[in-house]
Amino acid sequence: MKHHTLRVSPETVHWGYFSKAVAPAVTIRSGDRMTIETLTHHANDDHERMVAGDPGAESVFHWTREHKAVSRRGAGPTEAPFKLGAGEGVGVHLLTGPVAVEGAEPGDVLEVRILDVRPRPSCNACYQGRCFGSNVAASWGFQYHDLIEEPKPREVVTIFELDTQGEPYARAVYNYVWTPQTDPDGVVHASIDYPGVKVDHTLVRKREDILSNVRVPARLHFGTMGLAPAEAAFVSSIPPGHTGGNIDDWRVGKGARMYYPVAVEGAYFSVGDPHAAQGDSELGGTAIETSLTGDFEFVLHKKHDLGGTILEGLTHPMLETDDQWSVYGFTFANYLAELGPNAQLDVAQHASLDKAMRDAFRKLRRFLMTVHKLSEDEAIALMSVAADFGVTQVVDGNWGVHGSIRKEVFMNHTRLMKPV
Repeated sequence: MKHHTLRVSPETVHWGYFSKAVAPAVTIRSGDRMTIETLTHHANDDHERMVAGDPGAESVFHWTREHKAVSRRGAGPTEAPFKLGAGEGVGVHLLTGPVAVEGAEPGDVLEVRILDVRPRPSCNACYQGRCFGSNVAASWGFQYHDLIEEPKPREVVTIFELDTQGEPYARAVYNYVWTPQTDPDGVVHASIDYPGVKVDHTLVRKREDILSNVRVPARLHFGTMGLAPAEAAFVSSIPPGHTGGNIDDWRVGKGARMYYPVAVEGAYFSVGDPHAAQGDSELGGTAIETSLTGDFEFVLHKKHDLGGTILEGLTHPMLETDDQWSVYGFTFANYLAELGPNAQLDVAQHASLDKAMRDAFRKLRRFLMTVHKLSEDEAIALMSVAADFGVTQVVDGNWGVHGSIRKEVFMNHTRLMKPV
């Protein structure tokens, strides 16, 4: 076993997409461990607290008229003319990687164990050692066209501070309504439509003393984590799919194991969209977006070894914790294959919790019938009385429902997975 470290830099991040075409940042073997730094793409909502003085963050977010450190931001076109910029913001999350896994082939399953998760403290002398994050009630949020106070509509940024002493929690510091921001290339952003735009705080009105009696329990986790799909060379980081991605489940934190079906040689794992806290649904648009560092262990399960394990027949992401298994249903199980060449833009027009629930039901039924050898009638009875279905997110275009079953209902669950 070897331990690798992957720090953030313009050379080790890719912004807004998963890709089978990007050169790997590192190649590892099954059983290796990694420390991986990740940055929130919302750090420039408060540059002073989340970027200033941090060499890694400053190198990635550097953008002047003369030089843009990470030019492509999104899976859109990279040839001018642009409306917003290279990539056109068709995908927004800063992802660290890709990590290639030696010997990984389509049909295999990659297990990613999250061993630890730590906040990235501010390096600004004014906030030394303190940790911050940003939440946005955004135009893609569920609430955006259902507001009751003026101005309507509006996007609101709330900056939180994360207290890491003892049991971690977050408290709101201030908020502000988004006002048009002009980027270094002269493009005016009337809304939050392109990642990494630095907010000029002289143009916004900060409102303090908000959520004054509220402490939000921290749930450090990675909102976006997964493998490169095979269907396209560059795939937006926003809609989740059959190889993972922007699932946005707060349970994908320390102690969790995620299983992903491998779609391309090398697997090409990437991780980002780090969160301090999020509720089921991520209703307003984002979680508390913060920068995190994680310790991971990677185990490659070859396709010829999957029979008789919990991975038999797995064609979608699955979570395992000490207490439960969870499968993820989406409006479209594989929107890239189902919606054609414009899938990455069209998927948001078809968002449906009904379809996501149907997909989650089918996936959990398959798991119970294949892995636990239940009949269909037994599986349906068990789902109705012991499984929990919840809304994972309603903000990522390909909406999500997770279906979970507790391990304690099976007396022999510890014998389902072969030893590594």
